[in-house]
Amino acid sequence: MNAAKRRQIFDILAQAIPEPTTELNYSSPFELLVAVVLSAQATDKGVNKATARLFPVANTPQALLELGEEGLKEFVKTIGLFNSKAKNIIELSRLLLERHGGEVPNTRETLEALPGVGRKTANVMLNTAFGQHTIAVDTHIFRVSNRTGIAPGKNVLEVEKKLERHVPKEYKKDAHHLLILHGRYTCIARKPRCDSCVIVELCEFPHKSEL
Repeated sequence: MNAAKRRQIFDILAQAIPEPTTELNYSSPFELLVAVVLSAQATDKGVNKATARLFPVANTPQALLELGEEGLKEFVKTIGLFNSKAKNIIELSRLLLERHGGEVPNTRETLEALPGVGRKTANVMLNTAFGQHTIAVDTHIFRVSNRTGIAPGKNVLEVEKKLERHVPKEYKKDAHHLLILHGRYTCIARKPRCDSCVIVELCEFPHKSEL
């Protein structure tokens, strides 16, 4: 796919999705960090249900430490892998207080040093909380990038690096959410909705004519 076609795709997606942002509910970088850690292999809808009950009770590192691991589990037990997630959230709360004065750091290295925070979560935080031009390649972005031909790759890191190279400069900040939302609602996994897709004419998916 050439640069002109990529730019056209992002122009159209930006028109179709004028306010691209996360669907996780949060009101501070720490709330977002907790929500993103909980969202691994879970739906945003499920996470939002849990945090709607949790955050009024505990939404700071100190408050979560006081709630404790067992207390936290009561709020997040509806979410997959909740035992390990609760453990990580309590531990990262402790480390934020010890190392960062209770504030969420804004560099990849310091974020990835926190329990439960890998490259993808760090990228989400850097982009969504701090406005940096990072792209966290989740299952939706991986699928859309490969299926459309925007940034094909065999693994998430390969796709991420290609997107960093090829996304037009003015869309670097919003590309993450534009691609996620397009993948979540249009370019879905089993049967993409090509008949209602705004970029169908530019997409290089070879089987779209069969759908």
